[in-house]
Amino acid sequence: MEGYFHGKRHSRRAEPDASLIALNECEAEANDRLASHSSLDSSARHTQLKDIEIQVPFPVTSTPSALPASTLLAAIQSKSARAGVIGLGYVGLPLAMTMARAGYRVTGFDIDPGKMVAIEAGKSYIEAVPDHILAGETAAGRFSATTDFSQLSDCDVIAICVPTPLTHHRDPDLSFVEKTCEKIAETLRPGQLIVLESTTYPGTTDEVMKPILEKSGLRSGEDFFIGYSPEREDPGNREFETSTIPKIVAGDGEAATGMMQAFYGAVVKTVVPVASTATAEAVKLTENIFRAVNIALVNELKVVYEAMGIDVWDVIDAAKTKPFGYMPFYPGPGLGGHCIPIDPFYLTWKSREYDQPTRFIELAGEINTAMPRHVITRLAEALDIKAGKALSRSKILILGLSYKKNVPDIRESPSLKLMEIILERGGDFDYYDPFVGEIPQTREYGHLRGRTSIEWNEVTIRSYDAVLVATDHDDVDYQALTEWSPLIIDTRNVFGRRAIAAEHIVKA
Repeated sequence: MEGYFHGKRHSRRAEPDASLIALNECEAEANDRLASHSSLDSSARHTQLKDIEIQVPFPVTSTPSALPASTLLAAIQSKSARAGVIGLGYVGLPLAMTMARAGYRVTGFDIDPGKMVAIEAGKSYIEAVPDHILAGETAAGRFSATTDFSQLSDCDVIAICVPTPLTHHRDPDLSFVEKTCEKIAETLRPGQLIVLESTTYPGTTDEVMKPILEKSGLRSGEDFFIGYSPEREDPGNREFETSTIPKIVAGDGEAATGMMQAFYGAVVKTVVPVASTATAEAVKLTENIFRAVNIALVNELKVVYEAMGIDVWDVIDAAKTKPFGYMPFYPGPGLGGHCIPIDPFYLTWKSREYDQPTRFIELAGEINTAMPRHVITRLAEALDIKAGKALSRSKILILGLSYKKNVPDIRESPSLKLMEIILERGGDFDYYDPFVGEIPQTREYGHLRGRTSIEWNEVTIRSYDAVLVATDHDDVDYQALTEWSPLIIDTRNVFGRRAIAAEHIVKA
């Protein structure tokens, strides 16, 4: 069997593949058994899937392509399959640990040698993965990491967790996905399941990933299998972890979907199959566009209510007392994170192919993108009115570099844009962040690299003309800050939530 996996692809057959028919029939039987649990709601039935063993008759020998399907499913069910995770960042490392803790042997792949050093030392660089879990799974032999991508051939299930950023023209940049698929294609063999988890536009799995992999001479659905399952990580969320976040899955064909259900059903509590890979891709975009549009709405309301002398946070706090028909969203200095600032543009770009306008989504993007400049305008006005000083002659302390509180994640952080605008307008700045000691290299803000967080003390804080609160970390003495700083610009309502009021605190 092992010799077959590394051999050449057999010729295609026009007849139906017996193993896939058997697999589909068994999947249908499993679904029927799930449906018979009429007392369970939809999500509960999805959760129950991993408790039902899908039986495939062995041996299935009617066609050579029967072997990859039946053998892979058996390996997934017995947990003898080896999993591979490409990209060991905020998504990939937690996913790899979850797979390992579920009983699979996992190999992590990354191009960063620094991550290999940290992993070998049992030191996690991702907050969601404690050191003891990383060290424990490594010591137990369930997890290893490498920069050697030739070892992909040893993996039966491969999850792709690489970045999908935007170009400078705000178009999708799939270069990381494309290069990763090219590396996989170099060692692709029959009997592998390749799953894309990176956020992307509908059609990527079928139009980008599949053709690259099929350049190997193998065929999706016959020799190997592909699918899409969007990552849903939320850095800093203590209520949900990878294993408890429902997993959307869709494969290129029923056989691939069934294998994804079997694999992820053994890894996470709830698996939610959908109709197609394009549907799964659209699910992730819809989730984040929903947030981006609603945040844009409250950002615009903030600007309007500021002009009227109305506190938008007071409005939201009162509005959310309505027990139905309202969901609170909160304004801020701009969008941050690896998804929400980027994902809407993936859909607007793809929609042009179908001559469909996305004016609402694009308008939301314009509003959110404009917020950092609005905040700096408010800062400049406050300096002029309350201190009689121009921004160009001021030094500002930016409180918070990460894009959200209590995490060390600076991806797409609005703080970086705030820093850049201050410099553009002739001012100067430092920053304080208890989670980020130094600004690392970034694609867009390389000129800020190397700046370090200041020490938190009264003498240092008093040396700044104003403090701009960009991130509302909990581990900050805001009462002391009120006493030490002559002017505070609060973009997160951090003082209002703590019932701290003073004339030199300005909401923005």
